[in-house]
Amino acid sequence: MSGLFAVIGDPIDHSLSPNIHSAAFRELNLGCSYIAYRIPKGQLKSGIEGLKKIQVSGFNVTVPHKVEMVKHADKLDESCSLIGAVNTVENKDGVLKGYNTDMDGFLDPFKKKGIPIKDLKVLLLGAGGAARAIVAGFAKEKAGEITIANRTVQKAEELSEFSKENGLDATHVGVAEVGDSAKNYDIVVNATSVGLKNERSPISLDSLRGDAIVYDIVYMPMNTDFIKRAKERGARIIFGYEMLLGQAVRAFEIWHDVKAPYDAMKKALLGGGV
Repeated sequence: MSGLFAVIGDPIDHSLSPNIHSAAFRELNLGCSYIAYRIPKGQLKSGIEGLKKIQVSGFNVTVPHKVEMVKHADKLDESCSLIGAVNTVENKDGVLKGYNTDMDGFLDPFKKKGIPIKDLKVLLLGAGGAARAIVAGFAKEKAGEITIANRTVQKAEELSEFSKENGLDATHVGVAEVGDSAKNYDIVVNATSVGLKNERSPISLDSLRGDAIVYDIVYMPMNTDFIKRAKERGARIIFGYEMLLGQAVRAFEIWHDVKAPYDAMKKALLGGGV
């Protein structure tokens, strides 16, 4: 099996996807290659035409193209309709099918660690694109209820409505209103970009219970302030790189229809300066 694969976005040079997928190709002796391909905002249509010309078999989509890619796919998996964004595309003879692996990627670490989500109380920080996929995941796994905290309360309210539409009871608050309420939750998730630049945790975790699960979707740095504070409280940690790996595994299996070599991909990711 051979083929060319890519990740598109802008900026793109920081992407870890080429490392992860190239390691998988080596592990399974696939004659494939994977490149990072910069497509500036506003140039997605011509960029996709370029990818078709060089016969790319599939590509991942990152910021700022995930929502716009919905319009350029010929077919959409139901995950895209639910989340409203595409992050993985399969090219079969010029027909582009879009998928969204955010939800499966987010849930993957829970499944790997054997952590059931059913009936648990969740605090979710953030209401952007990733947060929407996360809410869909918690709804699918029958979480008990979710509180969505966001700087812009209107966005939290909209996501709260989306949650209810999908059968998950939800409330919304401003991040400043969270205070020391972390003790009321079984799972606390940071789905904001706070932590990318080593900023302080977006909320206080001083009251966090020792049996709580704390998940930060920021994967660089691995140990954000949010994660460090959760560790101090003895919480169970899920790192952002685990979601990234879950997404990569799902994309790999969509494209190649074989089981992804998780350990080889993890080694490439953690050895790649995460």
